[in-house]
Amino acid sequence: MSKIGKRLKGAREGVDREKAYAIDEAIKVVKERAKAKFDETVEVSMNLGVDPKHADQMVRGVCNLPNGSGRTQRVAVFARGAKAEEAKAAGADVVGAEDLVEQVSKGTINFDRCIATPDLMGLVGRLGKVLGPRGLMPNPRVGTVTMDVTSAVKGAKGGAVEFRVEKAGIVQAGVGKASFSDKQLAENIKAFVDAVVKSKPAGAKGTYVKKISVSSTQGVGVKIDAGSVGVAGSTT
Repeated sequence: MSKIGKRLKGAREGVDREKAYAIDEAIKVVKERAKAKFDETVEVSMNLGVDPKHADQMVRGVCNLPNGSGRTQRVAVFARGAKAEEAKAAGADVVGAEDLVEQVSKGTINFDRCIATPDLMGLVGRLGKVLGPRGLMPNPRVGTVTMDVTSAVKGAKGGAVEFRVEKAGIVQAGVGKASFSDKQLAENIKAFVDAVVKSKPAGAKGTYVKKISVSSTQGVGVKIDAGSVGVAGSTT
């Protein structure tokens, strides 16, 4: 078993790994231990009672964080004509059609979020093997295939985060920075949890939200009392 470093050991001191803390207390514990030389990202992880191998138990969606994510998102838009100009005006970093498809197919991906107008999905579909594994493939379910490119771009730039359940039933996302106020983090965490709860699939049986925890980039995970973020009937 690998030796625990001094930094991680220090971060764990005073943290009850079995206790489920109220949201406000959990945030304080995480922020107090975010001692890195950079502004650590605060991440929420949710253990869900689903098996994503089954199509009717897939959890996927997008959450508009009320206080932003604290991260600058580079946004690409596949569009032509007036919609391409609209995307540029909204602040998109990369805009194109066939030229952008060719660029991405060669492995040049200079963006963190990807949006497309419906008429270009025939072209964008060819990039499934490139964009899919990176979680960048536009999808109407999360609002990234749309004619309303202005709202989509501004949402992506303003702090919208996508989420998708992993094989082990885990959903996680960065919901802010350690430099955010306690109130800002609490609002973002509650918004994210609410978005995941509202995305409960039809095939989910039994307890949907099993556990919620919060941590910083180099900090220790702290369990959150699900009731303190508005989730009823969950185990912790």
